[in-house]
Amino acid sequence: MSLQLAIPDSILRAIRLPEQRIEKELLCELAVSLYAQDLLSLGKARELAQLSKYAFGQLLAQRGIQRHYGAEELADDLAYARR
Repeated sequence: MSLQLAIPDSILRAIRLPEQRIEKELLCELAVSLYAQDLLSLGKARELAQLSKYAFGQLLAQRGIQRHYGAEELADDLAYARR
């Protein structure tokens, strides 16, 4: 499944960013918002933002958004460390 959002031209023109950065920035904003509301996992949010785990973590820190870290994330981190 794929979803396309239609954003009116008047809104796109009002965004104070160079045209080539708008899509990337909107994806980051959406990813951060969905993660902050616990609607998307860290991995899926960073995938949506098209950022590395580190870069997305930095972005969350800049915004003052705490990482959601539970048993599943701990298990993933431990499995990664054991490799």
